[in-house]
Amino acid sequence: MTANDIRDEIERRINPEKVEQKQMVDKRKNLFAVRFLKFAESKKPSTKGIYMHTMSRMRAFAGSKLDRLTFEDITKEWLTSFESFLAQTAPSKNARNIHLRNIRAVFNEAIDDEVTTFYPFRRFKIRPVPTAKRNLKVEDLRTLFNYKGEEYQQQYIDMFKLIFMLIGINMVDMCRLKEIVDDRIIYHRAKTGALISIKVEPEALEIINRYRGKEWLINILDRYKDHRNYTHRMNNTLKAIGPVKRVGLGGKKIRKPLFPKISTYWARHSWATIAANDLDIPKEIIGHALGHSSNSVTDIYIEFDQRKVDIANRRVLDWVLYGKK
Repeated sequence: MTANDIRDEIERRINPEKVEQKQMVDKRKNLFAVRFLKFAESKKPSTKGIYMHTMSRMRAFAGSKLDRLTFEDITKEWLTSFESFLAQTAPSKNARNIHLRNIRAVFNEAIDDEVTTFYPFRRFKIRPVPTAKRNLKVEDLRTLFNYKGEEYQQQYIDMFKLIFMLIGINMVDMCRLKEIVDDRIIYHRAKTGALISIKVEPEALEIINRYRGKEWLINILDRYKDHRNYTHRMNNTLKAIGPVKRVGLGGKKIRKPLFPKISTYWARHSWATIAANDLDIPKEIIGHALGHSSNSVTDIYIEFDQRKVDIANRRVLDWVLYGKK
């Protein structure tokens, strides 16, 4: 026996209840649900919310049994059954994959911490499904930007246009902008933490001035509790934009949407697609413009010239707004 073995044996004989209690505490720390919650707590609020949604789906699937599951209980068969359960309410394979990747992340951390060596993802593969392209062609963008719809729709068209002019900025980031400094907006991207700097072109500034806020650069968060509520309203409105005809005695509106699947994300995808396909802007510049991180070791030593992004955005706007390449 080692010295530690002798110490543990003496402690077990002198105070068996204390040792048993300690073993129960140690076991609880290594239960899957406990580790999952601890892992979620270490994340920033937006990411934590995604993990907590996964926890709620697991609890709906496993019930109170979830609290007793060890890592070794999360087998390939368990994961397969869980995915089948998710499919009842989430037909999108990629949406289900988010929950499965969250579970896998907790396993990876537990293995790193030597909590377990069990790893069901060697046999259970998470296979993504290619997503449909979510972009508008130049002609479609011009139609949307110049569309004269109902009065309440105009602000949402303007916001979509502004997202596009700010290189596909995410709604959460646009809502939290505070000021323009030297003709630029500078912010840390909520999704990745990357520092973003975008030149505000005159066309974008005209929209910003129209919707200036008191506390925020744009007045969305002056009027709404958070960006999600506004984004939900905006997406629904964008999807309904198109010719309207009234029928019947009550004058019921019958709509013929121009872009029935559009959302705020389409502005970002459209900017990138037009930059690449219509203007042959290098992918490296597009990646920097969108705030994508690079794994290139060379990038550590070379400071990227932000003027390349400024020029790229001006080219995209000139092509879409004025037909100038």
